[in-house]
Amino acid sequence: MPPPLLPPPLTLLDKYHGPDFRALYTTTVSVTGGDAAHGRASGVARSDDGNLDITLRLPAALGGPGGGTNPEQLFAAGYAACFHGALSLLAAKAGIAIPDARVDASVTFGRDPVDGLFTLKADITIHLPGIDRAQAEALVRHTERFCPYAKMARQGIVNIVSLAV
Repeated sequence: MPPPLLPPPLTLLDKYHGPDFRALYTTTVSVTGGDAAHGRASGVARSDDGNLDITLRLPAALGGPGGGTNPEQLFAAGYAACFHGALSLLAAKAGIAIPDARVDASVTFGRDPVDGLFTLKADITIHLPGIDRAQAEALVRHTERFCPYAKMARQGIVNIVSLAV
């Protein structure tokens, strides 16, 4: 029988004081084009450890066949999972039990009025049933400052695009 799953240690809440970015974990996901030779329309996404292996399909709302996941769903899942994890850590540190907590992330793909191209919009809704409203608001406010996805959505991200030859 495998060992029980445990949450990460509260030491992840310890602040880092150093001059440079300190990597804690890196993953790589590769996308290939599939039948349509187009990653978004018919691609396959695979992680370097093999734990993620999914079919990508353009959603019907964008003129595709559906029947697979899409980048917006993947981003929403990552954002919701990260926010839920950060919320859980901060609640544990504060001694607040949140067994029924739920984080909903809605990600919308749309047109950018600034450049006429595309952009994403994220709406994050946190459900904390049974928690005092003022306590829940404070916990969500702290989580928004702590969660790296929320921080990225608010401040941007270091983004390096390079061509491998």
